[in-house]
Amino acid sequence: MQDFDRPTETFDAGGLADDLAAQGYATRPLLAAGACRALAALYDDDARFRKRVVMEQHAYGAGEYKYFGYALPDTVAALRAALYPPLAAVANEWRGMLGQAERFPDSLEQFLAVCHAAGQTRPTPLLLRYGAGGFNCLHQDIYGELVFPLQVTVLLSEPGADFSGGEFIMVEQRPRAQSRPMVVALRQGEAVIFPVHHRPGVGVRGPYRLTMRHGVSRVHSGRRHTLGLIFHDAA
Repeated sequence: MQDFDRPTETFDAGGLADDLAAQGYATRPLLAAGACRALAALYDDDARFRKRVVMEQHAYGAGEYKYFGYALPDTVAALRAALYPPLAAVANEWRGMLGQAERFPDSLEQFLAVCHAAGQTRPTPLLLRYGAGGFNCLHQDIYGELVFPLQVTVLLSEPGADFSGGEFIMVEQRPRAQSRPMVVALRQGEAVIFPVHHRPGVGVRGPYRLTMRHGVSRVHSGRRHTLGLIFHDAA
């Protein structure tokens, strides 16, 4: 398992693109257990966060999450900056497939400058906490007109020890066909990389968009923490 300062060794753009095309998501080992525990422990430090959301109050599910404020914790900032370039390479490949001329910048710093110039200035990385009975309804993490099309979720808790249930789930809506469900059983420290709102598919008439939504199945016991890395900031 890798430490947080070496996250891109298994995040090569070519391998990610292949996995995403084949199954709609990719998984990679990312954080060691100690780094996971340290990040989960930040949840109770309210000074780190700009906003807390209780899911039940908005019919989002059962559980809660908190958005980090700027400046982000060093680990979170380092992960976000290091993972952006290989994901941007995939995102630009997707744009090319769909006939879109505009390209994402090479670095997160450049992309965030574009977001901030458009009025999207609030940070979107977050920690999520679910207790027994918790779940997250299917959704998309879109916070403004500018959307980076890939995001990353890292499981910080240990399945079978800290919690049971609580699998990461996705649903892919296909044109003129029934939707396809996907269940991703992550290990502690493992990241799932997945589309924010859609990904390209290829049919007999060429590329088309597959609409994606994600959520979390019901937690049966214990407590589950995850780190969410979203690369566009919020309006």
